[in-house]
Amino acid sequence: MNKDEIFRSLGLGEPNSGVYAGEWIEAGGADILVENPATAAPIATVRGASADDYERIIAAAQGTFEEWRMLPAPKRGEYVRRIGDVLREKKEALGALVSLEMGKILVEGEGEVQEMIDIADFSVGLSRQLYGRTIASERPRHRMYEQWHPLGPIGVISAFNFPVAVWSWNAFIAAVCGDTIIWKPSSQTPLTAVAVTKICEQVMAGTGFEAVFGLLVGSSRDVGDHLINDRRVPLISATGSCGMGEKVGTAVAKRLGRSLLELGGNNAIIVLDDADLDLVIPSSVFGAVGTAGQRCTTTRRIIVAPGVKSEVTRRLVDAYKQVRIGDPLDPDVLMGPLVDEAAVGNMMTAIDLAKSQGGTVICGGNTVEVEGLAGHFVEPTIIEIPGEAPIVGEETFAPILYLIEAEDIEAAIRIQNGVHQGLSSAIFTGSLRSAELFLSHVGSDCGIANVNIGTSGAEIGGAFGGEKETGGGREAGSDAWKAYMRRQTNTINWSTDLPLAQGIEFG
Repeated sequence: MNKDEIFRSLGLGEPNSGVYAGEWIEAGGADILVENPATAAPIATVRGASADDYERIIAAAQGTFEEWRMLPAPKRGEYVRRIGDVLREKKEALGALVSLEMGKILVEGEGEVQEMIDIADFSVGLSRQLYGRTIASERPRHRMYEQWHPLGPIGVISAFNFPVAVWSWNAFIAAVCGDTIIWKPSSQTPLTAVAVTKICEQVMAGTGFEAVFGLLVGSSRDVGDHLINDRRVPLISATGSCGMGEKVGTAVAKRLGRSLLELGGNNAIIVLDDADLDLVIPSSVFGAVGTAGQRCTTTRRIIVAPGVKSEVTRRLVDAYKQVRIGDPLDPDVLMGPLVDEAAVGNMMTAIDLAKSQGGTVICGGNTVEVEGLAGHFVEPTIIEIPGEAPIVGEETFAPILYLIEAEDIEAAIRIQNGVHQGLSSAIFTGSLRSAELFLSHVGSDCGIANVNIGTSGAEIGGAFGGEKETGGGREAGSDAWKAYMRRQTNTINWSTDLPLAQGIEFG
């Protein structure tokens, strides 16, 4: 699909308002020029929000919450189901827009939309499973139980690298829980946010619940700071860098609110001598090169046993030479551009630092010129480096893979855990003992730990998130829904007496 076809299918125009509060508002903030990272050319303009627009969003989200929370959860799930159906219809166009605006290849763009569809289906089922529990009371003829209530309007701050999927992890689950949502997308990818909000508008129009899914495009200064400091917003779910998460977490904690943080990842694959290299190589290449290294789950370190280091290196270099770089809308391309020129600069700086810290570039390391395109293209890069090099502890959002040797599994685990981030991890081994050690309490310290699969490609059924400076938040599956609700313990006395707990006699 070309740009005009994408825009027609998704109802985009020029310029596009970035403020939706149950109706599209003529935004009063600054214009945001959206560029195609593959061509460095403008795609469209989105008008950002002003402080007055922010107040309209909050008022709409609060007012709608009063009614939305009273709708039975399965009825709320029905609206999410209908949004999922429209996403199925718009999958090709929305996936292409993700590729056009963000730069990930087309199959990944469509895969991101499929992730939205999957979480919609999950949320529909969840709407009938918001379970509490019955608790045995020590007092006769008393019943204790727990129940869960909606929180209120929640803020979702999303990052450029997954411009639609991560929003859906939060928004669809929060919606079936009874919350309303205020979405502040990345200013680098506002068009996809406008397109998704138009899909939600299509489903919610005329229901009285139009403002369940609100949109607030704008800078941190204009709208982001208002959102994270607003006591009317009980939960902020934020995806981004560790630095951004520290700012959000501090602001929300200061007002005793809740934050759900999904921050940086510095993910490693451990390869032992008994690993199946036919699994290792495609997993490592997909993990390191996919989305041009701009995923929080990107494989940034491969920690290899001495006995297989030479063969792993040879196979990786051979695979990297086959990676076709270019227009992400070309179905034959395996790696698109970085999101902007600053990202290219950050990558080149990291490579220079790695060299100064004992690293050797064994593949890649340069920018790339693609015929007919003026975008932000680079070579996927492999650098052999000592595990203690300081740069290895930093997350560079680019396709750099550090190759590190470790003498045994204990040393490999120490190296893997020796960074400040703790999102995703993996080990490749044929040994049950090694696998179980890796998964034990003395093994991986990450929120995600895999055996014989890579660090990228998490399924929505599991809770997604990490530890340490990754923030500790959990989104998507399992019981992550509890973050969007408040727990209440209830005791009912159906006797004619008033016994106290702990056998206390009073009066």
